[in-house]
Amino acid sequence: MRNLLVTTFVFLFSFTGFSQLLNLEQANRLASLPLKCLQQEYPNKLGQLLQDSTEIVSPKELHPSFYGCFDWHSSVHGHWSLVYLLKQFPDLNNRQEIIQKLKINLSKANIEKEVAYLNKKHEKSFERLYGWAWVLKLQQELSDCNEPFAQELSQNLQPLSDLLIGMYTEFLPKLYYPVRVGTHNNTAFGMTLAWDYAVYSKNEKFKKVLKENALRMFQKDEGCPFAWEPSGIDFLSPCMEEMGIMQRILTEEDFLKWAKKFAKPLFEKKFGWETAKVSDRTDGHLVHLDGLNFSRAWHFYALAIQFDKFRHLKGVGDLHLKHSLPFLTDGNYEGEHWLASFALRAFEQRKGLPE
Repeated sequence: MRNLLVTTFVFLFSFTGFSQLLNLEQANRLASLPLKCLQQEYPNKLGQLLQDSTEIVSPKELHPSFYGCFDWHSSVHGHWSLVYLLKQFPDLNNRQEIIQKLKINLSKANIEKEVAYLNKKHEKSFERLYGWAWVLKLQQELSDCNEPFAQELSQNLQPLSDLLIGMYTEFLPKLYYPVRVGTHNNTAFGMTLAWDYAVYSKNEKFKKVLKENALRMFQKDEGCPFAWEPSGIDFLSPCMEEMGIMQRILTEEDFLKWAKKFAKPLFEKKFGWETAKVSDRTDGHLVHLDGLNFSRAWHFYALAIQFDKFRHLKGVGDLHLKHSLPFLTDGNYEGEHWLASFALRAFEQRKGLPE
């Protein structure tokens, strides 16, 4: 039965006529991934700093909202994936089960415990900035959904989001140099989702903090070494993540001037970038490279949507998206607990493009 489900999923995403829009059947398959791990406590990778032995408790006791899907940040964006799919597909299978699990996990009492955890003095760096950014993405999705369950959960989550905005505001000016890796600590990624939420929520003070610090860290950068990518366990592109935040905070004219110095190869109509290859999808680090294909794709699509000069990047994005889609569910929890969110972000971005 397991092999049958995997084969069916591969078939659904191996179509020759690539479409920018998910259909209901595909959405149901994607939803099945976070749904089955949302309340699965183990295996679990904690990012906990132990102050003393009293803090040795189960993942669910530590994080009653976000204990599933292997780690805290994957749980957060698994929740985002389900809210996004419920909003896009009102007839989604298991709709009531999904809503019920969301209500349990994101209850007011559970979020209060998450807030208390992040308020601990020795946990100031917990999930910084990656997990923080996904919380704001989830907050935005819930706030933008008109259904009663989403509005209730948006209110529940808001104290955690407000806390994290304050933590961003305190931390970013202290960060003299950006972190440019292709994994969780990438500064540009953490600022990009935060910027989107600041714009959505009309938080001008937060926007100012993000813009000032992004300009300070990135405005003078030139000649990003595309040829050096990827590193062996990347799921983000350092070059493209920096493009993402600067695309948001600069005017179109200023962004193009900056991009010609920073990312000159992208302006070439014949630009191509080899898709990342995964040698072993049972390895939790090596499978990151499937996520890299998805994250590169969403940046290529964003550029192609906004600028005619980058319209040719749509095809590059499609190659990356199509390469890793068939492997979204292969029976390996190392990828299944998180990759659906990355694929959805690529599809979310691509739907703004004409065929």
